[in-house]
Amino acid sequence: MGRLRQKGKAGAAKAYVTRSAAIKKLQCSLADFRRLCILKGIFPREPRNRKKANKGSSAPTSFYYAKDIAYLAHEPVLKKLREHKAFAKKLSRALGRGEWSSAKTLEDNKPVYRLDHIIKERYPTFIDAVRDIDDALCMVFLFASLPSNSRLPPELIENCARLSSEWQLYVMHSRSLRKSFLSIKGVYYQAEVMDQTVTWLVPYQFTQNIPADVDVRVMLTFLELYQTLLGFVFFKLYTDAGLVYPPPLDIKKDEGGAGVGAFSLQDASDRTSGPPPTKAKAVEIDGRKISGKDVRQTIKSINATAETTGIDVEMSEPNSNSEEVDEEFVAHPSKSDPQSSASLPTLKSLTDLPLSLSTSLFSPYTFYLSRETSRPIFEFLVRSFGGRIGWPASSGSGSPIEESDDSITHVIIDRPLVERTNETPEERERRLRRKYVQPQWVVDCINAGRILLEDAYAQAKTLPPHLSPFGEHQGAYDPAVGLTGEIAPAPAIEEDEESESEEQDIEIDNVEDDVERADKAALKAAAVAEDPAALWAAELAAEAAGVDFGTFEKEVTKSRKASKMTTRDTVEEAEKDMNKMMMSNKQKKLYEKMKYSERKRESERATLEAKKQAIQKQKKQEAKSKG
Repeated sequence: MGRLRQKGKAGAAKAYVTRSAAIKKLQCSLADFRRLCILKGIFPREPRNRKKANKGSSAPTSFYYAKDIAYLAHEPVLKKLREHKAFAKKLSRALGRGEWSSAKTLEDNKPVYRLDHIIKERYPTFIDAVRDIDDALCMVFLFASLPSNSRLPPELIENCARLSSEWQLYVMHSRSLRKSFLSIKGVYYQAEVMDQTVTWLVPYQFTQNIPADVDVRVMLTFLELYQTLLGFVFFKLYTDAGLVYPPPLDIKKDEGGAGVGAFSLQDASDRTSGPPPTKAKAVEIDGRKISGKDVRQTIKSINATAETTGIDVEMSEPNSNSEEVDEEFVAHPSKSDPQSSASLPTLKSLTDLPLSLSTSLFSPYTFYLSRETSRPIFEFLVRSFGGRIGWPASSGSGSPIEESDDSITHVIIDRPLVERTNETPEERERRLRRKYVQPQWVVDCINAGRILLEDAYAQAKTLPPHLSPFGEHQGAYDPAVGLTGEIAPAPAIEEDEESESEEQDIEIDNVEDDVERADKAALKAAAVAEDPAALWAAELAAEAAGVDFGTFEKEVTKSRKASKMTTRDTVEEAEKDMNKMMMSNKQKKLYEKMKYSERKRESERATLEAKKQAIQKQKKQEAKSKG
């Protein structure tokens, strides 16, 4: 006899646990449970049958996997949270009794948990961590721009600002920035680090306020995890690049508002300030002390004697350079084609390849920022592509270039054009030598991968459309079409077809009355028919109506094309209907949602194009009225 299955002890009722049951099992508060779920990456699940998972009850609740809750029961952070709860009780009791010495002892031994093991669990490899830092960077840059208050201590804001500056320093040093976009929310950046695309959002430098309906505790828990993650990632990136982490900070420049310029990148091999070197340990053998230095000298002497005597010694020098051991592949000719040789790239040959042109886009130029432009944004953009940049003292200290420097080639300015009456000849000559561009020019050059003409971005001019470079869907509305001359022309075949269709429309309009008298509907039906007799009868009817033979042939060709398109559309619709019949209800709903979104995008595009045509017609009419 098999085992009897009891209700509520098998299936979905056993696989899922409600949130209240999970809190009761873990013996923690709701806030601690939320914190644990965020840190460990556990989120609610949706069972197929909520009534079965809730043991027959239909009350609305959240469900979790029972295995995930059992996994949380052994978490060291949960143990520390319980210890902190006991510590809070002891501290309140000591303060209530006036036992200040015991309260101070308790405060010194306050339980603190670390998240290092959670980072190692959630990201087994370094590439996984780099792939997941998009949200972490967005959160850190957001909190770096917030004002400190009772819920956000100044140390937290300062740490976020430090992490954001360290990331910008690495991107500028490695020339990893690829795209940028100035949006309403802020500035979007996209970098390529370790062959992974990292996109983050930086808010504008406005006064930020925390809304009252935002749960800051949840955001702070995410921020706590993200700060630890970014610390691991930045240490690895800086170490692999041969740089000291954390980068040294100049306190005077930081107090003067230098921002990223207050940090300095330092090579790890040239580091002079740091902990003193540890003394080599000495080992006593046969009454004689032998240190590590003696061992290395002995190894060198053995290698030298082996080279002179020709003895094989399988021992390499520990301080030998790895580049000398780099193995080069020898190109062997093919037996079938002796002239061709195999060219296999090596790590050395790949590292010797020149960098892409886009990474040094601004290297020949020197920029100067006007006081109304945002210094942190454009300093990061220009320096990421090899350019030099300066700014006035009102934008912060640490500018490497003065306004009177003759090496300045571009001035980024965002103010209306004003004529200067008291301008000296030197200032006038300097102004004529420089190019004054609006801030959008820098971002558009980066997205285009080349230096654009400055005339369209000159001071006080109407700017061209600023388009997003982040992969818009195919067939989306492009406002640059027909407005700028940088759009590629259409192929010649399409132009010929368009010109032919225009000529056909003109000729058809001219003989429209004749075709109507010859019964146009009957003419098209006979032209589409495959029967030569019907086609001959239609030709005679057109000739009797006074329609020339060329117009008749064009009408026949046009009617046949239309009939083919109609037949093809009918076949495609039938195939779609057959495929839709084979779908399940869930797949049908998903398909309908996709088609709805496509129709919505098409309607939006049609609306924008209609607005664009109306604006162009209005401009033409105004030009005619002025003329």
